[in-house]
Amino acid sequence: MLKTLIKAGVLALGASAFAAGASAKEFADMKFTIIFYTDASVEFWNPAIKGANDAAEQLGVDIDIQYGDSNPEKQNNIIQAAIANEVDGIGLGIFNSDAFVESICQAEDAGISVIAFNVDNLGGADASCRSAYVGQDDQAAGAKVAARLVEEFGLTSGDKVLAPVELPEATYAVKRSTGVKSVLEPLGIEVDVIRSTTNPGEAQTIIAQYLLANPETKAIVGLGQTPTNAAPPAMAELGMSLPLVGFDLSPQIADAIKAGTLTATVDQQPYSQGYFTVVQLAMAKRYGLAPSNFDTSGTGLVDASNVDAAVEFMGVTR
Repeated sequence: MLKTLIKAGVLALGASAFAAGASAKEFADMKFTIIFYTDASVEFWNPAIKGANDAAEQLGVDIDIQYGDSNPEKQNNIIQAAIANEVDGIGLGIFNSDAFVESICQAEDAGISVIAFNVDNLGGADASCRSAYVGQDDQAAGAKVAARLVEEFGLTSGDKVLAPVELPEATYAVKRSTGVKSVLEPLGIEVDVIRSTTNPGEAQTIIAQYLLANPETKAIVGLGQTPTNAAPPAMAELGMSLPLVGFDLSPQIADAIKAGTLTATVDQQPYSQGYFTVVQLAMAKRYGLAPSNFDTSGTGLVDASNVDAAVEFMGVTR
């Protein structure tokens, strides 16, 4: 109930900003740098980019979208350039807890609000200087999807679960795997986290090779969109069928749910991550309103019961 009220308040705040004449007069000349931490080829970001662009258009602000290419040095250089250019706010993914602390603190010290979206420092605001986090509670989401796996398939002590993820060292991966392990390991179930990379073809090959080498594997938890996409064809390649749950939405993931090869996935609603990052940066600059943390998914699961509704806006706002 509290989360619902908080979200309703933020929505109302955003709506009030777009009232007659406000966008053109009150938010003009604002410039924000929005940094997506992978390269531009990752389709997961499309709804987030649309959300950021929609908010920018409604408010009349200018956003400069950049890509960090999963390279901490490059992302730091982008942050430093944004500081030098005296932008009015920065949105970024903190995919490495240690790499960006100094740059983020420099930006905040210069009066530039920094909002983390999609991925956060493992230590939160106290460890990173950022003003707020707009994204999924990855640890809670990992626990929820793991609980669904146990509930649906009755895994027991001694079973092994494969958990592939694009970047195991990234903060989202650490939190998601921690959540999964918090449910499975107390039951005596082994969780093997492996690197799948962000390349779909490589991910499929890596998962297939792992399953060949570890035929005792009882289930798979895809900890990101790429491995969740890749797991069904990897299993089909080997003529295998294992219980599978995962993260995020894509046409392949929706098709797998409809086909029954994927039981459930966590929808973190990236459109909201882009949209409310820009809205809150604008509110902070114009009105001095402190940005708020915002859980964009509430650990909601998409499964056979609601996949059709999710598909309607997939790739656009979901």
